[in-house]
Amino acid sequence: MRIIITGTPGTGKSTLALLLGKKLGCKVVNERDFCRKRKIGRFDRRLQELIVPLGRMQKEMNKLLAREKNIILEGHLLCEARLNSDIVILLRTSPDLLEERLRSRRYPEFKIQDNVLCEGIDYCKKHLLKKHQGKKIFEVKNEKAAGKALGKILKIINEKKKAQERA
Repeated sequence: MRIIITGTPGTGKSTLALLLGKKLGCKVVNERDFCRKRKIGRFDRRLQELIVPLGRMQKEMNKLLAREKNIILEGHLLCEARLNSDIVILLRTSPDLLEERLRSRRYPEFKIQDNVLCEGIDYCKKHLLKKHQGKKIFEVKNEKAAGKALGKILKIINEKKKAQERA
């Protein structure tokens, strides 16, 4: 199964991807690590983030997805890429909790406000709906224990597998 996990920074993508990868025995690939290893993009010191050319990232990730049968890709930019996957999961967190999480990670104030705004206006959801037209996007709240969100994701995967077997 080729799984995409995306969402605003601070929603728990990395944590849940690693838990899910362990549970399913899948390879887990973080978008930032993927881009750094392949020298896709450049670090902007002023913005304090990796600036990634989305077209190139998308092309390279789709090559990876074509080779791998069981893989989880996770990262916040994945909502802006059209990737050949079996399941797309959008992690959600309330803006207030997201702000708390980002503050505890010592994000700069401008990044906190930017990410809280993105969560509040459904930035990732809007992009996913454009990039994955006709494909179901699964939204999962991740606000309390990661185990609860993991259970929801496992249920989605099991239902998808059953549907594929029936087809």
